[in-house]
Amino acid sequence: MVPFGGWDMPLHYGSQLEEHHIVRRDAGMFDVSHMAIIDLSGDRCYAMLQQLLANDVARLKVPGKALYSCMLNEEGGVIDDLIVYLRDEGSYRLVVNAGTAEKDQAWIQRLADTYHIELTRRSDLAMIAVQGPNARQKCQPLLPASQRQAAEALTPFFADDGEWFIAYTGYTGEQGFEIMLPQERVTAFWLALSEAGVRPCGLGARDTLRLEAGMNLYGQDMDESVTPLESGLGWTVAWEPAGRDFIGRKALERQRKKGGLRRFVGIMLTGRGVLRSHQKLFIDDQLIGETTSGGFAPTLEESVALARVDGRIGERCEVEIRGKRVAAKVVKPPFARHGQRCIK
Repeated sequence: MVPFGGWDMPLHYGSQLEEHHIVRRDAGMFDVSHMAIIDLSGDRCYAMLQQLLANDVARLKVPGKALYSCMLNEEGGVIDDLIVYLRDEGSYRLVVNAGTAEKDQAWIQRLADTYHIELTRRSDLAMIAVQGPNARQKCQPLLPASQRQAAEALTPFFADDGEWFIAYTGYTGEQGFEIMLPQERVTAFWLALSEAGVRPCGLGARDTLRLEAGMNLYGQDMDESVTPLESGLGWTVAWEPAGRDFIGRKALERQRKKGGLRRFVGIMLTGRGVLRSHQKLFIDDQLIGETTSGGFAPTLEESVALARVDGRIGERCEVEIRGKRVAAKVVKPPFARHGQRCIK
């Protein structure tokens, strides 16, 4: 058990490596109740979210649809990355990171007060992520009977909002559900999943899975000091309609116009060593960036990293590991998803 975002969290349940492989090959479950669930309701919710988020909530056209977005400060820095769900007209659900939950809530509350929006922190709900190629098959019979058929029909980034909130989302690069349910029912659900052959997994496997899948971790790959444009998240910024003045837009436009943006890339070690965060990258004797996340990728059996680098980087570089330069190649993430290696 380790401290994480104000919670005591399991690093692993015996073997981080086995837990990683079980998610890639079968089904694993994560207690992610540390994530903060925030419900918003009111006539002007849509207008508020159009100002709050860099992505465009107009893309949420039907109840249950989900959208990934960054929430920015006025300088374009990332306050947090989150998922927003449309529940029904004038009602939305946000899921934000544990380590930034209090900061996020205060930031959102300030805008909610301006728009006369009701904000409710759903501390009465727990959240379990069930992930892997067999996750849905093993999980579905254990869902409320009234939702099993709807859950079977879900496609990525949609949720069924019934007795439980069942979302086809995840942070592993595998298929599966993220399920929000009443706290008093989560222990029985967890034990039932275990009986069905879904293996408990901890933070260690969650980190290697998301790294292989090329998914950012807040506080490492981006924070308030960098923008989505230099964090591999430019695709989450909706520039149209041009008149939507979301918080941070002017700063992003200035950055884009100025040019010279740093790139967010994948790094694979070709020499011997292990990649970690904050290792310096060089071409010859020129410092061209540093790793943001790194580690051993069990699916590939290689050392990989995400990195923010000079826009002029080519296909090769060197990583400084314990004072020595080690050869590496530059690739486009993800490294692995859906149980398969993505990099040739």
